[in-house]
Amino acid sequence: MNVMIFDIETIPDVEAGRRLYGLDGLSDEDVGKAMQQLRVQKTGRDFMAHHLHRIVAISIVFRHAEHVNVWSLGDPSAPEEELIQRFFDGLDKYTPTLVSWNGSGFDLPVIHYRSLLHAIAAPRYWETGDEDTSFRYNNYLNRFQWRHIDLMDVLAGYQMRAAAPLDEVATLLGFPGKMGMSGAKVWDAWLAGEIEDIRNYCETDVLNTYLVYLRFELMRGHLTEDAMLREFELLRNMLEQSGKPHLIEFGEAWAV
Repeated sequence: MNVMIFDIETIPDVEAGRRLYGLDGLSDEDVGKAMQQLRVQKTGRDFMAHHLHRIVAISIVFRHAEHVNVWSLGDPSAPEEELIQRFFDGLDKYTPTLVSWNGSGFDLPVIHYRSLLHAIAAPRYWETGDEDTSFRYNNYLNRFQWRHIDLMDVLAGYQMRAAAPLDEVATLLGFPGKMGMSGAKVWDAWLAGEIEDIRNYCETDVLNTYLVYLRFELMRGHLTEDAMLREFELLRNMLEQSGKPHLIEFGEAWAV
């Protein structure tokens, strides 16, 4: 089993804001505020368009052989292009099943734009069967295939009006849900220099996604109940043995 669950955290791309909107001379914080205000004027909300996000964290749960692990790519000071390159390196090496929550609608389009910006090649990810025929009917790009499973999309029956927040679904299933932060607070945390908190938050989000995925695998008959419980136990043991307070806290919250 090679399964890679992923999640990203982003901030406004203030360099893009300076270039596109003539905001030279302003601080990063003021550029971010200006970009958000421009977005509000255009759409009624301050959430940036996909191409104006900068990735500051990519967190992974990787289930491989007899092991499961969770971590954030790169070290806290790693540049964005290194995080993205490491993400695609994992795909190149293992060709895992990718799992996300709203990855088709947000995470992957952002990764696409940032890869374009940084000139990052990812031929395995973009493969659709020309070089590897096994990708012809099952690749990472097709919405209705299984090499990438966007759980939010699939569970909603590909109907956006039926989409649900990860936090609420995870909590309904007895999993911890959001812990300590939300996506809306990432920009403020970044400005405060709290990159470790952002990475920790991203890791707990991807853990929630993994737990929902395991329940989904039970629902569609790919795991028996006993097999799902064994996967739960493997994950609990990893969290307990991690020595990382946020992972231990997640495990304790899940056990309640």
